[in-house]
Amino acid sequence: MRKLIVHEFVTLDGVMQAPGGKDEDLDGGFAHGGWTVPYWHDGIGEAFGALMKDVDAFLLGRRTYVTHAAAFEPMPPGDPFGDLMNPPKKYVVSKTLKQPTWRNTTIIRENVIESVRALKEQPGKNILTDGSSQLVHALIEHDLVDELHLHLYPLVLGSGKRVLPDGVHATFGLTSATPYPTGVVGLHYVRRRGTA
Repeated sequence: MRKLIVHEFVTLDGVMQAPGGKDEDLDGGFAHGGWTVPYWHDGIGEAFGALMKDVDAFLLGRRTYVTHAAAFEPMPPGDPFGDLMNPPKKYVVSKTLKQPTWRNTTIIRENVIESVRALKEQPGKNILTDGSSQLVHALIEHDLVDELHLHLYPLVLGSGKRVLPDGVHATFGLTSATPYPTGVVGLHYVRRRGTA
């Protein structure tokens, strides 16, 4: 069975909303977009590149998909990040997206949990989800997440969309912790089933 991995940038208080840009996600009046930028270190990008070596599919919510598609689809062959992000298959969960805007895309419009279970049963490498807060909550609630790769940032934002849903009890085991000079810590957790 393929593993489903959630990769997120997260604050000390669990916020994941709009890590990359000021206007990335203004839901709820969120005014702290782009909070990862001052803490960037090349090692964070290298860790993501290493993770992607075993990934051949993205599973994304609509907003994250649209943001990623706008950023990566136009990149020409030979761009290192475009070459990393464009080849995998994309699965986007959306009832409103009319047509794909990123190559190799399948739209999942209904029966999301059943569709993800079936996707995990297919042959292939790992499936990666990032951003996509509502989707991530549903995946965790239905025990479909096998690993968490979190980059923990040394700040508290006080409000915003969070990585982990309320009311879910699950146990993960820490397999590695990688500190970066900017104060970020990369944390890799594996789901421990049968203990929660």
